[in-house]
Amino acid sequence: MKDRNQQLIGHLEELRSRAIKTVLAFIGFLIVGMAFMKPIYGWLIRDLDMKLAILGPSEILWVYVMIAAVFSLAATIPVAAYQIWRFVSPGLSPTERKVTLRFIPALFFLFISGIGFGYFLLFPIVLNFLTTLSAGQFETMFTAEKYFRFMLHLTLPFGLLFEMPLVIVFLTVLGILDPAKLKKSRRIAYFLLIVISVLITPPDFLSDVLVILPLLLLYEVSITCSTIAYKKRASQSTESHAGQENLVLRSEKT
Repeated sequence: MKDRNQQLIGHLEELRSRAIKTVLAFIGFLIVGMAFMKPIYGWLIRDLDMKLAILGPSEILWVYVMIAAVFSLAATIPVAAYQIWRFVSPGLSPTERKVTLRFIPALFFLFISGIGFGYFLLFPIVLNFLTTLSAGQFETMFTAEKYFRFMLHLTLPFGLLFEMPLVIVFLTVLGILDPAKLKKSRRIAYFLLIVISVLITPPDFLSDVLVILPLLLLYEVSITCSTIAYKKRASQSTESHAGQENLVLRSEKT
């Protein structure tokens, strides 16, 4: 019992150390983002036909922090993934370590792809649709805080949700999930994804549809990726078992 308590304390200390490293990386990237915030801000509003308004002296600081935080989050993802990998790697086989280590760059690129999908495709469509509704009836004026909050609501969730296929493959490689479980829980997953899409989008039908369809497609892609990973894992397990049997037979003959 004493040895188990010591092991648990050691794991908790290691987990705390890796969490601190991740937080420090996030803070460091946040500072870098704030240092380059003016050109980033200028690039984000390059296609806007109007100047954004601010309602108080602290609002622009809040906007800068929001944008820098997204930049910092994207840059911190590989660091956080590597710290998690280092924490769980002692319990993995050498093959699983190599396979899971390759996931770290993919996590970053999938997050950037999700942000890009939301920013370059979804955000302009929804923004144009909503501004068209008010054309000729209202004087359109955006505050910086509401404009960028609206942008983040349509982009940041996709950065996180685009990680879903890779996370499912990771859990499949570890033997926690398999394609049969994913197919069996498809209805529940669809319901949850629809609820998520309604919560993260503005209250209009077009936004909901434009978010729901990619999320459902992502789940189906996740099932396909899980199937491939499951078959590969099963074949490797069969080959390993066959190799062990051959070694046993050889030892018995000798």
